[in-house]
Amino acid sequence: MRIGILGSGNLAEGLGTGWVSAGHEVLIGGRSPARTRDLAGRLGRGARAVTPREAVAGRDAVLLAVSWDGVEEMLRSAGAAQGSLDGVPLIDPTNAVEHGVGVLLTGPGESAAQRISALAPGAHVVKAFHLFPAGQWAKATGEDGSSVTVAMCGDDAAALDVVGGLVRDVGAVPAVLGPLKRARQLEEVAGFVIGLAFAGLDPASAVPHVPAPAAPGDATTASP
Repeated sequence: MRIGILGSGNLAEGLGTGWVSAGHEVLIGGRSPARTRDLAGRLGRGARAVTPREAVAGRDAVLLAVSWDGVEEMLRSAGAAQGSLDGVPLIDPTNAVEHGVGVLLTGPGESAAQRISALAPGAHVVKAFHLFPAGQWAKATGEDGSSVTVAMCGDDAAALDVVGGLVRDVGAVPAVLGPLKRARQLEEVAGFVIGLAFAGLDPASAVPHVPAPAAPGDATTASP
């Protein structure tokens, strides 16, 4: 696949490393040409530093890997308002939350993903990759050896399928929660996790372990 990454920080490097290893072509468009070139060099063959507009042109998917306060500027640099992302799966991993607190910075009932959708007309926005630190994507499994689950939501089935494949390429399991209107729920979860973590608590200790129901016809639940 041909993947564009807008941004040159830790998340761009973490996911870019996994996608290059999976054989994808990755074009990186960052705000700093020097940082962008350095990142492309670290990712190696299959990665190239370009301008933000070039990073989204003709891509099969684009990752918006910038902090929330840089979203509007980056999308403007990429020509999103002029339709440069029309029809493209646009992955939104942003967390619009107050640093160290976790309170959402978006308005009541509004999600960051929906605001991004408005800033990039025609783009098929998929909320994903926002719950784990960037370093997670350097390894294929969680600390206990199990695969991590990437909760995601979006309105376009084809875009969800594309992003689901990219989730698998970094060793995780995609889980579609529903349409993009549920993105705020996912973003609230991120705020909950961030708030607990900065309070010095393990967020996992606040979430009960509920085993997934067995699939229909599972031998463990079938009648004798």
